[in-house]
Amino acid sequence: MKLNKTFMTIGLASGIILMSEASAMTTMSGAERVNPLLIESKLPFGAPDFNVINEADYLPAIEAAVKIQRDNIKKIVNSKETPTFANTILPYEESGVLLDRISNVFFGLTSAHKTKVIADTEEKVTPILADLENEITFNPELFKRIKYVYEHEKNQLKGEDARLLEVIYKGFVRAGALLSASDMERMKQINMRLSKLSQQWGKLLSDATNHAVVWINTKDELAGLSEADIAQCEKDAQSRGGKAPYCIVIINTTQQPILANLANRDVRRRVYEASIHRADGTNPQFNTFSIVVETAKLRAEKAKLMGYDNYADYSLEKAMAKNSGNVYNFLHQLIADYSPKADQETKAIEDYAKKTMGSDFKLQPYDRFYFSSKMKKEQLNISDDEIKPYFNIDSVQVNGVFYAAHRAYGLTFKQRKDIPTYHPDMKVFEVIDKDGKPIALFYSDYFRRPTKRGGAWMSAFAKQCGLRHQLPVIYNVCNFAKAPDGQPTLITWDEVCTLFHEFGHALHGILSDCKYNTLSGTAVPRDFVEMPSQFNESFATVPEVFDHFARHTQTGEPMPEALKERMLKSISFHAAYALGENLAATCLDMAWHHIGQQEIPTADKAQEFERQALQQVGLLNNQIPPRYITSYFNHVWGGGYAAGYYSYLWTEVLAVNVADYFAKHGALNPAVGQAFRDKILSRGNTKDQMLMFTDFTGMQQPDASGLLKARGL
Repeated sequence: MKLNKTFMTIGLASGIILMSEASAMTTMSGAERVNPLLIESKLPFGAPDFNVINEADYLPAIEAAVKIQRDNIKKIVNSKETPTFANTILPYEESGVLLDRISNVFFGLTSAHKTKVIADTEEKVTPILADLENEITFNPELFKRIKYVYEHEKNQLKGEDARLLEVIYKGFVRAGALLSASDMERMKQINMRLSKLSQQWGKLLSDATNHAVVWINTKDELAGLSEADIAQCEKDAQSRGGKAPYCIVIINTTQQPILANLANRDVRRRVYEASIHRADGTNPQFNTFSIVVETAKLRAEKAKLMGYDNYADYSLEKAMAKNSGNVYNFLHQLIADYSPKADQETKAIEDYAKKTMGSDFKLQPYDRFYFSSKMKKEQLNISDDEIKPYFNIDSVQVNGVFYAAHRAYGLTFKQRKDIPTYHPDMKVFEVIDKDGKPIALFYSDYFRRPTKRGGAWMSAFAKQCGLRHQLPVIYNVCNFAKAPDGQPTLITWDEVCTLFHEFGHALHGILSDCKYNTLSGTAVPRDFVEMPSQFNESFATVPEVFDHFARHTQTGEPMPEALKERMLKSISFHAAYALGENLAATCLDMAWHHIGQQEIPTADKAQEFERQALQQVGLLNNQIPPRYITSYFNHVWGGGYAAGYYSYLWTEVLAVNVADYFAKHGALNPAVGQAFRDKILSRGNTKDQMLMFTDFTGMQQPDASGLLKARGL
């Protein structure tokens, strides 16, 4: 059993208690009002009706839904019937339908539109949900019934029924249901504290990142930026209090893309230092290390209670990788192949910089993007400013992302302006299958704002569930700079890839065709969930797709062939950096979770631990710092990727293998797309992921040999 910020929408079963409209009444200003979160939405697909939901509705709705799930669990436990799949597993699977429906919406807002009311509600809700999780996970009578079914019916059940039983039973065991009473009590305490720490982390890091903006007094200091970028800096300054005419907003990664164009070296330095020091105590107000250390210790203790040497092995047991040894073997091979290329790349950039800066010039990490960009422009005669006019975000979405999904899977997309959203920047599309039937809703929320955390992601307001006849309601969130009113929003090639990437996750949810909500969509191991998204990036460079979306925002003309050829060559220009920053971040994640409780450093020694961890694997490189360092590594300390960040590289291997199969058999061949849909995208967690991979590619094991080649190395 695992309740968290990706609560599942669970189907309805006979005997399960639901909230009636009468009991959903609340009194407001002397008049009765139905809390809209406590009754089913009347909108298409059951979409949340943001026109009638108030922020104050979430707390009472969650409290009411928690009570209902408790009552449903009691009903299962108090049954006098012999436990069966029908009277125990199915009612358990469906016991929290109301709570999950509400939570899907609420936690979407805590990430993408966290106003003060939402933040205050989250603080109150977190311990309530953690308490419920412990109560269900460590309910001995409930587990006794589940265990009885597992022991008596697992060999009789077939297909998704068998898989659901296995997932639920093993979920309870991994959570500690077989522990002694004293260890179980300690596990409850750990879970409660980890929940609280995760909440504290999210708030502190968000505040730190918002505070880390770099204020700029004159336009001259922004030399090198386009007029559109300068206008964005002015807009960002106004939205953050106007302490100066301009400001540069810090994004979630270590390196800041804006450094590629900033000519003023001191401003580059300020931006880079604001990024790396955002949460390390340089500003005493923002120091996350105490949260990091306590979290790491609690995770190590949790693993020990469960009989594992460290948290990495505990976490990886349910992943494709299976254990930390396999992960480290994978990483060490990549590091060995990558390191010489990284050194060559750094030397080439520094030598180039010395031509204009003098022979005594020492390249700093905040210089790298700037001089690499100048080299690219000189050697390939190309720059971001030259190609961005061809990447209008609306065209990329409709004529690129959607077009590829249409050609490969037969999907079409119709914008729905009648369905409300939680922010006016959002768009909603109805997804229609090739037989003309609507199969999903898709929301896009692409532009950054102070109430949104950094990064890009996919999630669901409602997951697909055949048992309940629930079609998926999926959304993507990004953090692109929105152009001033009346101007088109132009994005970089990296941002183009981000749109394709996140929509790959969305397709995993949209095309899900599973009986049970617990098994549907992206409910797969971390080292598989990124494969569909990374594979979907490959469509961006398929000639037919590229030519369809890469059109000049003013003339509508396609990108000229010569420019297109130079642009595609530039994708792999100085590609060692991107691989190196990912490898370094991955090794930091593993280092923190591959040690016992007594080996975890104190908060004041955390930075030294980080330095030593990178040195030990040969990745202590001032020029190529980790994509995320410990103090702002949200994936690991707040995002569910503990001992799992390696999955981006692991699944990239899978994605390269899948892309090679598509390329060999026709990148936009509908038959190939249908096979991928049938064998992987629609299957959720109904089957072992390696078997799915083999079913589609015919390969018994992934082949990592193509990864460096695919990255241009």
